[in-house]
Amino acid sequence: MISAMFRFTKLIKLSTTTNSKIPIAKSLLQASLSHFSTASHHPSSAAQASGLGPTKPDEKPRVVVLGSGWAGCRLMKGLDPNLYDIVCVSPRNHMVFTPLLASTCVGTLEFRSVAEPIARIQPSISSAPGSYFFLANSTAVDTENHEVHCETVTDGTNTVDPWKFRISYDKLVIASGADASTFGIHGVKEHALFLREVHHAQEIRRKLLLNLMLSDVPGLPEEEKQRLLHIVVVGGGPTGVEFSGELSDFIRKDVHERYTHVKDYIHVTLIEANEILSSFDDRLRRYAIKQLTKSGVRLVRGIVKDVKPENLVLSDGSEVPYGLLVWSTGVGPSPFVKSLGLPKSPGGRIGIDEWLRVPTVQDVFSIGDCSGFLESTGKPVLPALAQVAERQGKYLANLLNKICKDGGGHANGAKDMNMGDPFEYKHLGSMATVGRFKALVDLRQSKEAKGISLAGFASWFIWRSAYLTRVVSWRNRFYVAINWSTTFVFGRDISRI
Repeated sequence: MISAMFRFTKLIKLSTTTNSKIPIAKSLLQASLSHFSTASHHPSSAAQASGLGPTKPDEKPRVVVLGSGWAGCRLMKGLDPNLYDIVCVSPRNHMVFTPLLASTCVGTLEFRSVAEPIARIQPSISSAPGSYFFLANSTAVDTENHEVHCETVTDGTNTVDPWKFRISYDKLVIASGADASTFGIHGVKEHALFLREVHHAQEIRRKLLLNLMLSDVPGLPEEEKQRLLHIVVVGGGPTGVEFSGELSDFIRKDVHERYTHVKDYIHVTLIEANEILSSFDDRLRRYAIKQLTKSGVRLVRGIVKDVKPENLVLSDGSEVPYGLLVWSTGVGPSPFVKSLGLPKSPGGRIGIDEWLRVPTVQDVFSIGDCSGFLESTGKPVLPALAQVAERQGKYLANLLNKICKDGGGHANGAKDMNMGDPFEYKHLGSMATVGRFKALVDLRQSKEAKGISLAGFASWFIWRSAYLTRVVSWRNRFYVAINWSTTFVFGRDISRI
């Protein structure tokens, strides 16, 4: 009996120790954030006192960047860390090279080949005393007090609770990107997969390989095999077309070799409401349609009205069963952008002037997919493209460096300062691969303008060469080149990890 009581006492102690892990972890996180605070502590709310307080006149001014996409990372790369302390707030600690993201879904490239850590893009964030990266979401912006409200990102209920904190800024750059457009269609968020982040590509890859293996199970009905191996892509823009092309190559080369029992069941359907690749030259569009059809991709013109767990409904009432649904219909403003009390451009983006400033408030700029020119500027809202975001980031980095050198780096220090030349954008052209070593290259500045447009193997070579040179670092260029070479020689990796 004494022995039983001893074991029971040990069990109680072990249970108490296990349950106390989460509060202890939370206390450690609170302590780590609280030591940044320069504000006075209020006994009723520790969260209000945590964060980074205003900079002093003898300190470097602080630039806070919300987002780690093309625009935000190009900005941070160009900012001079000798002039500014740089603070980045983002729910991911890397930049994604989105043009090559579709290739990771089928094993042509490894995931790390398209992800560049922010600390490599701007080393001062991990080394300078006043520069930081915070894995957090921005929840609000207080333009009167020059503060950003943030909340930490956690991995779920088994980790620490989200912790709220504030960051004072001298200059704020909103580069938080945009969300995938669902047009309010029922079931899209619940049942479709998107292709904008690395974790999206990982989920698509796992689901694709799972369906291939499940369909090989003996006794599975023919109808269920056809559904599981039917991949539906909604959206005929460059992302949807490139993903369809990658899938067709994967099916033709790897599935036919390694899943011979089910190779005749797998097929791809691309659904578009209007014309695929509508921004490209008409000749290139016809070429793309011909190549995709030859590769086995079924093209359907229609509007999706409802998405169910195993099929979607088109506007004509027809139902399309699917095993994997990928949604790629463009982007729209995120809930964070919608919540900001800032002027909006047509389409709901944050309104900016010719110098990428939010004109109604001081020291706030916006770049990338979350921003657009105000109607008063007379300029059209620029498309949500990587090349637009990248050039806005480069321009704004040079502008902010100039402002600081001229003595306007601190809060409210650039009110009457000459900003110099405004931002001008010239379209460099568009590219898209359609599979089978074929691609499209359209170098016209607009659809109506004249210029060079190419299609075929030469375009595919140009497409790969251009993207290889645009990959952010030499490290990732090496990864991409090696991945392409090994895939060509040994085929794609079909491990479900």
